[in-house]
Amino acid sequence: MQNLFHEMEELLRQKPEFFSQDGSLLRNLVIEKGLKLDPELLELLLSHDRIKQHFFSEVKDVLVFDKEKFLQFVNNKEFLPDSYTAFKNKIGLSDDGGKTLISQKQDVELVWPYKDCVLEGGQTREEAKRDEIFWNTILAPDDISRLLGPKVFTNWIRFNSEGEVGVGRLSKRDNLIIRGNNLLTVKSLEKRYGGNVKLIYIDPPFNTGADSFNYNDQFKQSTWLTFMQNRLSMAKNLLSEDGLLFVHISYHNQAYLKVMLDEIYKLGYICTFNLLVRHPDRILKADKDFHDVVEYLLVYAKNPNTKIGKPEVKSGLDRYIFSIEEITKGNQLDDEGLEDVVYFLPDEYVINKTEPKKSNLKRISIRGSLKDGNSSGRFYEKFLAPKKSKFPPYTLFKVPNIGNDGLGFRYFYTPKEGRQNGGYYQGVPEDYTGTREKPYANFMDFVNAYNNVGYEGGIEFRNAKKPESLIMKIFEIADVDEDDLVLDFFLGSGTTAAVAHKMGIQYIGIEQIDYGENNPSVRLNNVINGDQTGISEDISWQGGGSFICCEVMQLNELFIRKIEKVLKKDSLLEIWQEIQNKAHLSYRVNIRSINENVEEFSDLSLEDQKKFLLEVLDKNALYVNYSEIEDEDYQISDEDKRLNYQFYGDKT
Repeated sequence: MQNLFHEMEELLRQKPEFFSQDGSLLRNLVIEKGLKLDPELLELLLSHDRIKQHFFSEVKDVLVFDKEKFLQFVNNKEFLPDSYTAFKNKIGLSDDGGKTLISQKQDVELVWPYKDCVLEGGQTREEAKRDEIFWNTILAPDDISRLLGPKVFTNWIRFNSEGEVGVGRLSKRDNLIIRGNNLLTVKSLEKRYGGNVKLIYIDPPFNTGADSFNYNDQFKQSTWLTFMQNRLSMAKNLLSEDGLLFVHISYHNQAYLKVMLDEIYKLGYICTFNLLVRHPDRILKADKDFHDVVEYLLVYAKNPNTKIGKPEVKSGLDRYIFSIEEITKGNQLDDEGLEDVVYFLPDEYVINKTEPKKSNLKRISIRGSLKDGNSSGRFYEKFLAPKKSKFPPYTLFKVPNIGNDGLGFRYFYTPKEGRQNGGYYQGVPEDYTGTREKPYANFMDFVNAYNNVGYEGGIEFRNAKKPESLIMKIFEIADVDEDDLVLDFFLGSGTTAAVAHKMGIQYIGIEQIDYGENNPSVRLNNVINGDQTGISEDISWQGGGSFICCEVMQLNELFIRKIEKVLKKDSLLEIWQEIQNKAHLSYRVNIRSINENVEEFSDLSLEDQKKFLLEVLDKNALYVNYSEIEDEDYQISDEDKRLNYQFYGDKT
C-alpha cells in the first residue's frame, strides 16, 4: 500500500493547484473535488492504471468511481501524514466499522462551510490568507433545530438625548441595534416580527477576493452562495405581504445571486437598478483590467403581485404649443370601418404655433414602443400606416372617439417625405393636475454622493459606507413611511438605521463585527444629537429619538473569538483548559485522549492548534438558546430574563 500512497502523491503533483506554495498538499481541496466528482480529478485518476484499478469498478462496461474509498484513502494518516492529521485521527469518533470518521460521513446535513473560523457568520477581519480549504461543519438535523432556535439577548441599553438610560419596557415600535450572528438573529426575530417588515435592504460582502470571503477559487463561490442562501431564505419570513427586498451587490456575483433569488422568491423579481458609484474617467487603480464603476440593486417582492409605485413629477404645458385650423371641410375616407374618418390634404389646413396653454395640442411622433404602447399608436399602425403611400406627406386624418383629452377626436398625420414615422396631435388630458406618474429609471447616478460619503455620520468606514441619499431613494422606491419597519442585517456603518431614524421610520439593524468607535451605535448617537451630514439638511433634521442596543448571548462563540485573537501557542493551551471546563464540546471529542497526547498538540503549528480547537467546539452551541434561559449554568440576570420574556411575548 505504501507504494500506492507514493504513486497517488506523484499523480496529484501533476496538478499544481492541489499544492500550496510550500509544497504541502491541499488535502481538503482534493476531498472537495472528489465529493463533486470533478471531471479533471477523475480524468487524472483514470490516467494511472493501478490507481484506476483501485478506485474504479467496471459495471457492464461502465467505470464506476468509489468515492467513499477514495475519501478514506486521502484521509488516511499514512497518506502524506502531517502532525495535525495524525493528532486529529487519534481522537475522532468513527462509525461501527471503524473505517470512517463520523465527521466525514455524508448521511447527515451540511450546515455551512467555514474558513479560519466557523462560517456561522464569522465575518472576522482577518488579514492572513490561507491556501487550504477547511471542510464543512456537519451537524445532524436535530442539532440544526437547536442551532437555529431563538437566542437569548443580553446587555440591553437604551440611548436617547440624555445618553444611556434603562431600557424599561419594550415596545414593538422600538428601534433595535443587535450585535451578533446575523443568521441566528434573523431567525430569532421571526416570532416577534415575522410578516411585519416592509423593507429589507442589505449590503453583504461582495466576495470579490479582497474581503473576508477570500477562499480558494474552487470553493469560495459555493461558500459565499451558501452563506447568502441561508440568510435570504430565513429573512423572507420576516417580510410583510407587500414587503420588498433590496440586495446591494457588485458584478462579481450579481448573476449568481439573481439566479438564487429567483428560486427563493419564485416570481417576485421586480428589477435590477444599475448604480453609477465612480466617475468613469477617475481611475484610481490603473493595474485593473477594466474600470469598475457600476454596482447593482436586485429588487424582489415577497408577493409576486406587488409592484413598485411610480413617482409623481411636475408636468407642465411646455409642449402644448400647436393649434390646427381647418380651411376646408375635408374629405371622407371610403374604406370599410373608417367611413367617419375625415382627411385633410396639406393645403387644406394650417398649423399654428403659439405660447403654451391648456387649449393647445402637442405633437407626438409614433415610433418605437409607441407603435403598440397606447391606443393611438395601435390605431395608426393598423389603419393609417398601410395607407401612407396613397397620400402625400403630412396628410391630416381627423379620427373621432379616440383620446382622453375631451376633444372627441384626434388628429393623425402621415410622415414627411423620406421618413417612416407618422404621428398625432394630442390635447391636454381631462384629468390633468400639473403632475404625472413617471416610472423609475433602472440607472441612477450616485457618483457625487459616493465622493462625499466619507463625511457622513461622524464615523470613518473606509470603502464600504453607503451614502444616506441612496438609502433615502430606496425608501422612496419601496414607498416606506412612518408606520413601516425596515431591516438591515448587514448594518456595517449604520447608514440604513441613520436614514430611518432621521425620517421617523422604525428600524432593526444587525451587525456582527465590532468596529469600536465606528460602530453603528456611535453613529446613531450622533444622529440623536443632531448630526447635520447626509440627508439632514434636506429633511431639516434637528435630532432626537431613541434606540435600543442588545447582543446575542455568546456561549462557544466566546471561545471562538478568543482563539482567533491568540498570537502565542502557550495561550491556546490555556484556552484548551478553559474550554474543558466551560465550553460545550462536540460529541466527537474524547477529552481524555487529547490530554494524554497534549505533547503532540504542543508540537502543532499555531494555525493548526487554532484549527483543531475550533473543531472540538460544538457548533450548535455558539450562543445561548432562549429555551434554556432558566438554566442556572448560564447565570442570566433577572433583568435579561425580564426583557427576553417581553421580547418573545411569553411574559409581560
